[in-house]
Amino acid sequence: MKFSERIGKKPVKVDIQIESMDDDLRKGLWNCFYQSYLSPIRPFPTSGTKLSLFFESLWTDFFKETIDKLPDEYYETEEYLKGKFFRMEWYEVYDCLEFVLKTKTSLERLPRIFFNSCNKVLEKELSAYRIVGTEITQMTDKNEIQEIEESLVNSAVPHLKSVYVHLSTALSLLSDRKSPDYRNSIKESISAVESISKIIAGDRKAELGKALKVLSDKIGLHNGLKAGFSSIYGYTSDEGGIRHAMSDEKEIYFEDAKYMLVACSAFVNYLIMKAERAGIIWG
Repeated sequence: MKFSERIGKKPVKVDIQIESMDDDLRKGLWNCFYQSYLSPIRPFPTSGTKLSLFFESLWTDFFKETIDKLPDEYYETEEYLKGKFFRMEWYEVYDCLEFVLKTKTSLERLPRIFFNSCNKVLEKELSAYRIVGTEITQMTDKNEIQEIEESLVNSAVPHLKSVYVHLSTALSLLSDRKSPDYRNSIKESISAVESISKIIAGDRKAELGKALKVLSDKIGLHNGLKAGFSSIYGYTSDEGGIRHAMSDEKEIYFEDAKYMLVACSAFVNYLIMKAERAGIIWG
């Protein structure tokens, strides 16, 4: 995260790759294909085998090339496939991945290895998509990203500095491609809700449960919402929860941290709007 973003001078952009694919993501996915399908089969598979038929199908059915142009030499096929892969649009790359996953080969371990390695790359590079079964599924939509960005803009003011710090830290921990920290990202997300609740309630020492109770009277917070976030806070605060138990006994995943950041961002936006409508004086 840039210095100007950390201090609230510029809005933080959510770095999840939706309807796009940067070089690192594309290279990572190519490496998955290369290591799963190309590297293990040198020299080129014997004609007529299921593996050679797989490459023929990729050549003719996906890339729509004539079969007589399929090179006899392994390296020529590899160079062709690599060239096409790196020139395709981002959505065509995902088309190609799906085609590979749905095509049978003689080595059943290949699709399984390919599946696992691709999903690791998709998560590491913050792609909005994952492989589920044999299809690419969108796990993050534009509305979720917009909710996070809006919460950062709304809280980038002096009286909500603590809220902004928690949200931007949660995003930074989530989107760190080298060493993501999903556990502490969740911790920061719920802390943002706790912070905005204390500010609106006018009691910076109150726990979230007490602050939410005050909010119900001050801004007309719905009982269902109050109960829902009290439960989430309990999950992150109890003996086996995230805030207090930092052991590795319970693994936390990208989707867990992303969901919490989106949910908490939306709740922060909601509370700010409700407070302004109720005429709350910030300070």
